[in-house]
Amino acid sequence: MKYEIEFFGHENIRSNHKNTIEITKESHLTTRGDCIVGVSANSSCNDLPEELKNKLKNPETNVKFLIKVGDNEFSIQGKGHPNLTLTHQEDIVLRKSDFTCPRTLSVKCDKASDLVPREMVTKLQNPKTKGVFIITVD
Repeated sequence: MKYEIEFFGHENIRSNHKNTIEITKESHLTTRGDCIVGVSANSSCNDLPEELKNKLKNPETNVKFLIKVGDNEFSIQGKGHPNLTLTHQEDIVLRKSDFTCPRTLSVKCDKASDLVPREMVTKLQNPKTKGVFIITVD
C-alpha cells in the first residue's frame, strides 16, 4: 500500500534534528522547528486512510518513507506501533525512538532530519519548491 503527500519548502527549513523528521500542514515555520522538512502538506496523520492507519498500528509492519524533491530522494525505514493514534490534525512525525503521541506516524526509524542531504535542504529553503512524501507499507 502506498500513500503520497505533497508539501512545500520554507525559508526557515533547517533539517538538523537528530531524532525526528516532520512534515506539517502549517504554512508558518520558525527556525525552532528544526526537524521539519516540509510545510503546507496536503495531509496529516489524521487524514490518512483507515486501511493505512490499521497497518501502521501493527508492530510487525515495516514502513518505508521516501522524500522526493526534484531529482533528490531521501529514504527512511520505520516500524509500526500499537499505541499510534494517528489523530493529529496538522503534523506527521517520524521518530527514531519508541515515543508515540497523536503526531507520531512511525517509530524506530533509521534516520532523522539531520541526515537529509544538504543539497535537498537547500532546495527546500525555497518556498516555491514542491516535494512529495511517500509512505509505503508491506
